[in-house]
Amino acid sequence: MGRRARDRRRQQQQRRPERDGGGGDQAGWAGGYPEIVKENELFERYYRELGIVPRGEWDAFMAALREPLPATLRITGYRSHAKEILHCLKEKYFRELQDLEVDGQKVEMPQALSWYPEELAWHTNLSRKILRKSPQLEKFHQFLVSETECGNISRQEAVSMIPPLLLDVNPHHKILDMCAAPGSKTAQLIEMLHADMNVPFPKGFVIANDVDNKRCYLLVHQAKRLNSPCIMVVNHDASSIPNLQIDVDGRKEVLFYDRILCDVPCSGDGTMRKNIDVWKKWTTQNSLQLHGLQLRIATRGVEQLAEGGRMVYSTCSLNPIENEAVIASLLEKSQGALELADVSSELPGLKRMPGITKWKVMLKDGQWFEEWGDVPSNRQTQIRPTMFPVKDEEKLKAMNLERCLRILPHHQNTGGFFVAVLIKKSPMPWNKRQPKIHQKLPQRTEDTEVTAANSDNGSECITEEPTLAENEESKKMQELQNSDTEQSKKEGVCGPPPSKKMKLFGFKEDPFVFLPEDDPLFLPIQKFYALDPSFPKMNLLTRTQEGKKRQLYMVSKELRNVLLNNSEKMKVINTGIKVWSRNSDGEQFGCAFRLAQEGIYTLYPFIHARIINVCIEDVKILLTQENPFLSKFSSETQKKVKDMAMGSIVLKYDPHPEKPDDLQCPIVLCGWQGKTSLRAFVPKNERLHYLRMMGVEVFKAKRKEDEFESKMTEVPHRLAQTEEGMDVEDKEHDLVTKIEAEIGEESSHSPVESSAMEVENKTEDLDQSSKNANSHVSQESKDTDANNVKD
Repeated sequence: MGRRARDRRRQQQQRRPERDGGGGDQAGWAGGYPEIVKENELFERYYRELGIVPRGEWDAFMAALREPLPATLRITGYRSHAKEILHCLKEKYFRELQDLEVDGQKVEMPQALSWYPEELAWHTNLSRKILRKSPQLEKFHQFLVSETECGNISRQEAVSMIPPLLLDVNPHHKILDMCAAPGSKTAQLIEMLHADMNVPFPKGFVIANDVDNKRCYLLVHQAKRLNSPCIMVVNHDASSIPNLQIDVDGRKEVLFYDRILCDVPCSGDGTMRKNIDVWKKWTTQNSLQLHGLQLRIATRGVEQLAEGGRMVYSTCSLNPIENEAVIASLLEKSQGALELADVSSELPGLKRMPGITKWKVMLKDGQWFEEWGDVPSNRQTQIRPTMFPVKDEEKLKAMNLERCLRILPHHQNTGGFFVAVLIKKSPMPWNKRQPKIHQKLPQRTEDTEVTAANSDNGSECITEEPTLAENEESKKMQELQNSDTEQSKKEGVCGPPPSKKMKLFGFKEDPFVFLPEDDPLFLPIQKFYALDPSFPKMNLLTRTQEGKKRQLYMVSKELRNVLLNNSEKMKVINTGIKVWSRNSDGEQFGCAFRLAQEGIYTLYPFIHARIINVCIEDVKILLTQENPFLSKFSSETQKKVKDMAMGSIVLKYDPHPEKPDDLQCPIVLCGWQGKTSLRAFVPKNERLHYLRMMGVEVFKAKRKEDEFESKMTEVPHRLAQTEEGMDVEDKEHDLVTKIEAEIGEESSHSPVESSAMEVENKTEDLDQSSKNANSHVSQESKDTDANNVKD
């Protein structure tokens, strides 16, 4: 959506009369849904009978569900700027909320979540509607939108932050996020990989998967904010996600993951406070229909988990059919290969309820069943044996289901949630022949017989499907690898899987082409920037096989290994960060490629030339003026620039230990040195971020920059996206706006914001003849069924 369209929509909204009816002030605080009655008799009957809420707390439980969910935010922990952002929030924006009243109701001061480490997560009693619409909160809202776009803040529900924390991630871990969209938990995992910002390429990586092609682009949009070379977004059905291979000293070995996040699709009755439609649509049928899918996804997850690895299973549902029943079935058929971890000592301050060991199954007509034997034959397609508790008391005790966590909304003013942490002690019984790591894809021809023979309660109905499907897929993929992939691997080309082997739906992705070792493109770059000999040039890739290479991206060595060995198995949506962009006039300055701000923190440790150290006053000039003359900068900066050739440069600010009032975190910016000027190539929201950290008031400056941006609409600032075989930003642009609105996430495309990926390319050196890329989007994004809700 263009700026003019956003302005028109904003004007229409301002002229539109309030539609909240006679609810008055309380209607506004109710999140804008006063017409929906927050009552569901079947819901109350079901959960009263199950007893998941302690005695005497039922009224508080229901009252909490009827209240709007408080707004929560998380400061990204891996950036060196996290402490500066926290200081800015506390000392400026939170103080401005003191004694503030909105719609006649006092705004409570934001509070840190007691269980989240280092005060990096906060919540307030402001609902999303109030935060977006209130004029008194416009400044605070713009801050949140801008910092979210930069990747410095994530506006994420509190309970959604729990699963990544319990995964206990280290920078060397190989991680799979099975159902990743919209991406808030994936972002947490990426942050944990980059706990040490002095290491540009952690040994670990995150493979983020989602079955919905459209939501994958929203996932890309979220992940790209963090500018990591260690993230890959793929598009597969999580219940049959393929086994991947990696090359280890010339041998093919199966990739097993150290950590797996299994946040499965669920009925979402824990999200009633923000997804109001759940009140009228909730029935027990939703859980009965999803149970099988959830168990298949969890089973596929533990199959791909390394021995000693940890998998977190989570839902935003309170229903034991989707929670304890899935875990109990998984533990039973694992025959001791899995165990529930005791995490009672982790996240101190988090109020939780233990998992339950007894429950019943209810149909939507209110009929109850206590065990599988009671289910009539005409109902056995709806109700499955795995939905019931284990009968054997010894088995049940050994499962330790009480180690599961259930978060109730009224305990800490959150949504409802369920988490279970599983540890894999040995291979799954149907994979007994499989060592920890071996050279061929696992062959599991007699898997189904082994599972069925050892199942007392019919769990074979759940396990046969993924096992057989995976068997066939593994054989086909092995044959394919032996015949078709060797040549493309030698050429460093990783294309999309062929249509014969996998149905291609959604957008057709461009190939990932790694630069050959002798590519003449790299030599001028290496010389111009005096790159360190240790620079991993083999990790550079493009998205085009023919024509000029417009963008150069970079991935970690480990992801390169995954890409080269699995291009025929995976549908990869996106990976890598942009590190260089072709400049049409760059060749005359000695290098055709300029630095990209997205990847500068990854590149900087390897660059030994064209670096200018600037003081904080110089940084303010660079960030507030579009093309300042050299005479405006400090004499030290002018001296450094004097003998330097025109072209792309690195601008580095280091905090002064003797000036504690100045910004105390280092800054690295991409810039361009002209004949008489010096400018920074920094996205708009990132500019505002740095200025806020330096104590510059940007609220009014933001208005001026919007006016400037409207004047710049004729500048073709999409060169970085045009001739690159259509980079993923083009495909996600319209999708992000639509999908974010549909799934209840805050849209990153506010009327007063522009895309950080687009603003970067505003430069006088861009080719005036380049044209904006045409959108690939031709179909409306349809909302995911409200009964299949993910946070």
